[in-house]
Amino acid sequence: MPRRLLVTHALPYANGPLHLGHMLGYIQTDIWARAQRMMGNEVHFVAADDAHGTPIMLAAEKAGVSPEAFIADIRAGHEADFSDFHFSFDHYHTTHSEENRELASLIYTRLRDGARRGSAENQTYIARRSIQQLFDPEKDMFLPDRYIKGVCPNCGTPDQYGDNCENCGATYAPTDLINPYSVMSGATPVLRDSEHYFFELSKFEPLLRDWFGGKFTAGKPVANGGVVAKLMEWLDGGLKDWDISRDAPYFGFPIPDAPGKFFYVWLDAPVGYLASFKALCDRTGLTFDDFLAPDSTAEMHHFIGKDIINFHGLFWPAMLHGAQLRTPTALHVNGYLSVNGAKMSKSRGTFIKARTYLDAGLHPEFLRYYFATMLSDAPVDVDLDLKAFEERVNSHLIGKWVNIASRTAGFVQKFFDGKLADHFGTEESALWQTLLAHYDGVDELYETGEFAEVTRRFVTIADLVNGYIAAKAPWLMAKDDSRRDEMQQICTLALNGFRLLAGLLKPMLPATVAAAEQFLAAPIGSFDDARRTLFGHTIQPFESLLGRIDPKHVEAMVEASKESLGAPSSEPPAKVAPTKKPKESSKPMNDQPTSGDAAATSTVSIDDFAKLDLRIGKVTACEFVEGSDKLLRFALDAGSLGTRQIFSGIRAAYAEPEKLVGRNVVFIANLAPRKMRFGLSEGMILSAGDGGSDLFLLDADQGAAPGATVR
Repeated sequence: MPRRLLVTHALPYANGPLHLGHMLGYIQTDIWARAQRMMGNEVHFVAADDAHGTPIMLAAEKAGVSPEAFIADIRAGHEADFSDFHFSFDHYHTTHSEENRELASLIYTRLRDGARRGSAENQTYIARRSIQQLFDPEKDMFLPDRYIKGVCPNCGTPDQYGDNCENCGATYAPTDLINPYSVMSGATPVLRDSEHYFFELSKFEPLLRDWFGGKFTAGKPVANGGVVAKLMEWLDGGLKDWDISRDAPYFGFPIPDAPGKFFYVWLDAPVGYLASFKALCDRTGLTFDDFLAPDSTAEMHHFIGKDIINFHGLFWPAMLHGAQLRTPTALHVNGYLSVNGAKMSKSRGTFIKARTYLDAGLHPEFLRYYFATMLSDAPVDVDLDLKAFEERVNSHLIGKWVNIASRTAGFVQKFFDGKLADHFGTEESALWQTLLAHYDGVDELYETGEFAEVTRRFVTIADLVNGYIAAKAPWLMAKDDSRRDEMQQICTLALNGFRLLAGLLKPMLPATVAAAEQFLAAPIGSFDDARRTLFGHTIQPFESLLGRIDPKHVEAMVEASKESLGAPSSEPPAKVAPTKKPKESSKPMNDQPTSGDAAATSTVSIDDFAKLDLRIGKVTACEFVEGSDKLLRFALDAGSLGTRQIFSGIRAAYAEPEKLVGRNVVFIANLAPRKMRFGLSEGMILSAGDGGSDLFLLDADQGAAPGATVR
């Protein structure tokens, strides 16, 4: 029976355009939602702009417009970016909506007045108490959390905001900051008394322990183990009541029966998930309570960044439960994005807006794929290495996948009027079963968020198909009329493999796969459907699906990101991911050791050695290189690094390269990629010996996982 899924992602704040750091988590969500639809599940994917808070009020004032006009303009930009990156929302909304006002007020009044679930005893979860609030004497206003900075009281990091620390993730009251100052004026704030409203989170400790333990999710974990451990750490440290009110002036919803008080943005922001879904229900006839009632059998999945797990893992489930609504099924957490190994930087041109990426002429689905190659269930940080981005996309999508169709479709059109063979030969049937064995389980990998493993399966299948094409050389058969049937079967296997890969890629590359479906004249409605062979089927003439990334487009994106600061750069255009040329040795060549038995003539420091990133790679494919009598082409599973193609000059030592499949090898992962006439080599595999047939691959015990660092 199909599952019913309500899927959300963290709401972008309506004070500026989307950047690629935003897109990391949003792309992860859209891929998962699309995969669920391909599994036949009922998916309702909603989101909204987070449109309240003092920062928006002040930004609108600075722009000379009303807050409503300001957020409407921001929302239009967000929706355009999401559309152009091929997001599949069922509804996109704003937290500044009547649905959100009604739901936020409903949840608040239930927390204030409602009965404890399963008990006739009235139980309030809202307390009122007078607090000392920081006040800017120069601006004559109470200061919101984000307009106070100081030293984190937990870890001592300076310049942290008044509600939580970006370094250690701790939450606290603004008055807990050490040496606070007003972001507005720089003045030292003074304390003034103000009555505030608190959500008594401490009453929900038993509920949260049950939720973490899977009591409401049939024993299934509500988040990655590391995320749950962090939430438990906060829980064990004691829960503090949460201030849910802010003083006027404030852009947000007034608290019912509390003049001059407004809901803190973090109360109505997650309610915005429900408000967006409520708007979808009103538009389509769905029943809201079917998904949000305490006994609902539907699922609610939130995709968020790791910086906001405290709000979604503590406050949000407690609020929902206290308001007699269901708790979330799962939190899917992503890490932070860096660019070229460092924090995004405006001065370096690596603080890249989503629109800047698109305006530079880069395909949106290239970024979707690249992010997928590094995403898993764990909230690991992702690095957008711009050189690796270019090389991985060109190698995987064009060199491996599109190449299959471009190498074989023309023969089918020219010799068979576009018609595929009506069966596989014996060899093709065996290979097809091998391809299916690698493909099977892809749906479960998508389910668990292991997108990087999906892309590794993709590369393995593509390498097998391309290796088969290279071995059979249909371009040579085209010269021999007696081998037409054999050539048709080879091309039929190749194009069915191409379609199998299209099914695997569809959640990541929806628009490109749609074009592939038109070429194949066969839609792919599900992961199972992609396994169905096309026999006696007529395809359309092949047209190029994707072009390679032009490095100039990447350079243009970086330069445009610098220019968006409003100040011209005094530096010349930066090269993308420059690679230093090794210094030449001052010693003549005849002074170098020529044998494995020769003594070393010099030493290196530990720092020099540490520059080499040695990793374990598992051989997923290995074959002779046509046109070379020295090289073998390896495809390696490199774990979190994705897949690597490496050409190694050890052919003389390994006459049966297929027997190397499954072995662990050691390779240099940070060696600059080298363009060869046979393709791109992405590292160096280490071996021992004097050369020629006297070479032996370095091995590692089977317990060493792909991608593991060699220390």
